[in-house]
Amino acid sequence: MANRHGLIAGATGTGKTVTLQVLAQALSDLGVPVFVPDIKGDLSGISAAGDASERLSERARRVGLDPLELRGAPSVFWDPLGEQGHPLRLTIAGFGPVLLSRLLNLNDTQTGVIQLVFRVADDRGWLLLDLKDLRAMLAWVHENRRTLGPQYGNVSPASIGAIQRALLTLEAQGGDGFFGEPAVTLDDFLQTDADGRGVVNILHAEHLYRNSPLVYSTLLLWLMSELFEQMPEVGDPDRPRFALFLDEAHLLFNGRSRQLSERIEQVVRLIRSKGVGIYFITQSPSDVPDAVLGQLGNRIQHALRAYTPRDQRAVRVAAQTFRPNPALDTEQVITELGVGEALVSVLDDRGSPTPVERTLIRPPSSRMGPLQAEERQERMRGSVLAGVYDEPVDRDSAYEILKQQAEAALDAQQTATVRPQQERPARAPAKQRGARSDSVITATVKSTARSIGAQIGREVMRGLLGSLSRRR
Repeated sequence: MANRHGLIAGATGTGKTVTLQVLAQALSDLGVPVFVPDIKGDLSGISAAGDASERLSERARRVGLDPLELRGAPSVFWDPLGEQGHPLRLTIAGFGPVLLSRLLNLNDTQTGVIQLVFRVADDRGWLLLDLKDLRAMLAWVHENRRTLGPQYGNVSPASIGAIQRALLTLEAQGGDGFFGEPAVTLDDFLQTDADGRGVVNILHAEHLYRNSPLVYSTLLLWLMSELFEQMPEVGDPDRPRFALFLDEAHLLFNGRSRQLSERIEQVVRLIRSKGVGIYFITQSPSDVPDAVLGQLGNRIQHALRAYTPRDQRAVRVAAQTFRPNPALDTEQVITELGVGEALVSVLDDRGSPTPVERTLIRPPSSRMGPLQAEERQERMRGSVLAGVYDEPVDRDSAYEILKQQAEAALDAQQTATVRPQQERPARAPAKQRGARSDSVITATVKSTARSIGAQIGREVMRGLLGSLSRRR
């Protein structure tokens, strides 16, 4: 029932991270690849064997795991900045217009312009790989907006300007390194080791979460979308084919549009038949919309504190999400739980929630705490992906195509200006010259663009969240 999704909730410092670590390693032991964001920098220890401290041994004895087998999980480290893991890059085209609009915090009108830009690029076969491609396309659409209007709709120069300013902000947050090639593929996350254990993919998100929370949350949405679009239907397997943990899950729903909310809910509802389990980690169940919360069959609730009326309402909501247990006052117990204790309800073999129980979380077999810098580098060097993504690649795409067209048009213009005076046509009246809205360069670029579009035109399929849907 692990593909029926789950929720790990509780106040800061109550043990959510250790619970996440225990679940991730348990799934890995079953052969299930896992993706886990590391926001605080301490989940990297899952790749190393734990330390046999007295405190750990005592907890192991209390839960019947004496002796406790200490071992790490096979792990791969990822980092969009390329510092604490393999560089995690995505292409603009693969990211899609819906998620890109969310990332840039665009309004509905500006989102429409982004969708138009993607459609124009798709129709002409121009690849959108990195931010300079997107900038070039925006400039080209602005220059040719009158020609494009009848086919694609009107484009406001103010909207183009707003999008360009948003791109400047994204670049200041490191977005220029986040988009590009070589881009990661879903297969990179679906690996198992020689012993059949699932690889734990650890996203180093400490700086990303602190400086660019919107980039962080949108990246998780992209991965969820890719899993939904690419994973084949498998029905109801005996174990998941992949598990995705979404730490600080409330960020996924902050400032979301109605359209995006509906798509998230649809993905969560349907993705379990593809063998994917999604686990939301947040402070309170009220951070997750009811439509999504109703799909989370496995619940682990750590302590909540009821210091304010709002906190008290959150405790009440958390208690109401469990199947009652006559032997427990759930609402009261939530405020009394110690560190490493939790209220737990899972799905039985018939898919029904079990009555809530108070329990201790077992100690992890792996290390509680971060790896040393030398240990992390050693694992990165020994990874099967070592060297695959280290060096960026910049192949010909929209920027290069438009640049070549502009240079060719400029050469043509310069050639025309050196013709003998007697070969030049009579100078047009000033009024007639002013009526011409297109320069020689613009006209040539348009002509060449239409030619390229006719020759390279291709069919593009996009999924629920606007990313490219690949044919299988």
